[in-house]
Amino acid sequence: MKRHATVLVLLISALPGFFIYASTDAFQVEVSPSEIKPGEAFVIKVTGVETSSLPIASLIGKRFHFSSCGEGCFVTIGAVGMETKPGVYTIKLRVGWKKKGLKLVVTHTTFPTQELTLPEDKVFLRPENLRRVKREDKRVKSTCQMVSDRFWEGSFILPLENDISTLFGVKRILNKKRISVHRGLDIKGQWGEEVRASNHGRVVLAEELFFGGNTIILDHGQGIYTIYMHLSKFNVDLEDIVSKGEVIGFVGSSGRATGPHLHFGVRVLNINTNPVSFVKLDL
Repeated sequence: MKRHATVLVLLISALPGFFIYASTDAFQVEVSPSEIKPGEAFVIKVTGVETSSLPIASLIGKRFHFSSCGEGCFVTIGAVGMETKPGVYTIKLRVGWKKKGLKLVVTHTTFPTQELTLPEDKVFLRPENLRRVKREDKRVKSTCQMVSDRFWEGSFILPLENDISTLFGVKRILNKKRISVHRGLDIKGQWGEEVRASNHGRVVLAEELFFGGNTIILDHGQGIYTIYMHLSKFNVDLEDIVSKGEVIGFVGSSGRATGPHLHFGVRVLNINTNPVSFVKLDL
């Protein structure tokens, strides 16, 4: 009798998927795109997971925050900063007890240069304005550090379907004296034109800033934020929940702007991210 029981145990333990260790071995991972430029975004999707525990992943000291994308499916969005050097990087992933290294290639890129002439008081600030700018920068950074539950659904959209006037990463030389790096996307627009939410989210800032003018920041969850600057006026209030495509404001030229347009920014885990690469993600 004991001999039969031993044989039965051996047969059962040989069955695929009988132990949780076998099931975690079976998961699949996709990094898309797996080759990016500095300042660009990517998606990690894990499928075939037979545990409810969220995967854990990190890259260059940044930990990503996953959410469910269906049965046995988890997804997160990551990005690398503009200062990231070209090379092959390893994303460290853990699903249950199983660890895996995922390859991410960062290629070389050269950001263009642009010369601008602005009023001197917008370039070289008086002490009181400089103090204000520092306070606002600190608050915006603090706001975008929060990681909340996921609001976003599906791919993100551009908030204004017009031509782009200034690309992400452009090095601006102001009044031939000061250098400023453009950390968003300038989209052409007519005064009062509707600006729409890039995805579902919550309004975490809606106020006038020194450089950004009338500015809205939306929290989309998982450490993802979109920023809308130089608006003529708001169509939302603080803490409002908005839907993708909902009108949140209108094009203007408030703040440091030479004419009506929209500055659209994206932050992923507080990394300034190229909005063009971000809206191209297959979510």
